[in-house]
Amino acid sequence: MKITALICLLLLATACSSEQKKNTPKVETKESLEEYKNGIYTLYYPGRKKVQIQGARDKNKVRDGKWVALSPKGTELSYTFFVKGKREGHSFVKYPNGIMRYHGEYLHDEQIGVWKEYDEQGKLIKEIDHGTGTPEK
Repeated sequence: MKITALICLLLLATACSSEQKKNTPKVETKESLEEYKNGIYTLYYPGRKKVQIQGARDKNKVRDGKWVALSPKGTELSYTFFVKGKREGHSFVKYPNGIMRYHGEYLHDEQIGVWKEYDEQGKLIKEIDHGTGTPEK
């Protein structure tokens, strides 16, 4: 009789604890998609397996160097170079299908020269000449 009572108590305790586990809300932790390591900022797509945006930063975390944006498949969708937080040199942005959207050059964070814009089929739709820019102060 004592063994039967002990078995009943064990079954009851097990049933209660499994019921309690079912009703306990699951706590989800939000995955961080950003990383800053060794002077390189990286933003990942969900799952943290593929890079979405990556670029160098100086000790004050100001953009300084090459910055790229990538598609989920790893195709380079944009490229811009920064010097002390200002855009410098050639820059481009592509459509998700990989075709050029626009490209041109920067001088001291200002568009200079001819900038070209294309439609999603790659046809040139706009061309703007921004001139030579203003000298750095």
